[in-house]
Formats: sequence, structure tokens, C-alpha cells
Amino acid sequence: MSLDKKDKLILSLLQEDSTLSVKEISEKIGLTFTPTYERIKNLEKSGVVEKYVALLNREKLGINIVVYCNVRLKEQSQTTLKDFENYISKYDEVQEIISLSGEYDYQLKILANDIYSYNHFTVNVISNSPHIGQYHSSIVLSEVKKSTKFKLD
Repeated sequence: MSLDKKDKLILSLLQEDSTLSVKEISEKIGLTFTPTYERIKNLEKSGVVEKYVALLNREKLGINIVVYCNVRLKEQSQTTLKDFENYISKYDEVQEIISLSGEYDYQLKILANDIYSYNHFTVNVISNSPHIGQYHSSIVLSEVKKSTKFKLD
């Protein structure tokens, strides 16, 4: 899908605040209500806008630990990869699963209330996966930059 300047403006505004009304967006981009509405619907229909979500403050919810866990599997067969992905995907603590090239096969972003919760997760989930050969955890000390916004040129 080809995006023009108005589409990119709409997307930038929605990334900043998805609760903006069509009227508010139309005023900010200099179009009337109907063409703005149609553009937003086209962006949704085409899949450029996947969904609208609320971003929560994890610390206010008591989720104080963020860990990036690099995982190396014992073998890299297609069956093993899919089995591991299915196994680890079912845990709510795992926020992201990224397949990697290089030294590790996967990087997991794991959230926990505290260090004890994370230890419980590693002992009872990660260590019990029959496919993991090795894993290395890096605990986040601070988040210097955290964004969900894409740069749109």
C-alpha cells in the first residue's frame, strides 16, 4: 500500500493517541471529516493499522522485572523450533519471542513481579523445556528509551 503525506500524518497522530476522534484528526491534518474517516478505514482494512491498544504502566501494576533471555536450542530442526515456540508461547510472562540468527536461536522478553518470580519461572518453565540447550538472562536495570512509534517518512 502506498501512503501519502496525509496517511502518514494520520498514522503519526494515531501512534501518539489512538483515542483521537476522526473530527480531531481531520482538524489536525487539514481534511474534512469524511475523507479522513475513509482514510482511517482504508488503513485499518489494508492491515497497516492492526489494532488499537492501551499501553499500561507495568511498574504501577507491580511488574518490576524485565528480562531479556537468550536461548540456544539443543538442535535446530523444524520440529524442535516449532515445539519450542509452541511451548514457550503459552506463558503470559513471555511478552515477546524473537527468532535470531547468530549465537542464540531466540530472544525472549520476560516480565515478572520481582526477582523471585523470575527465578520461579526459570526453574519451572525455562529449565524444564526439553529443547533448551543453554540460556542466558540479562535483567534490565533501566529503560533509557521505550517507544512503540514507527518513524514515517
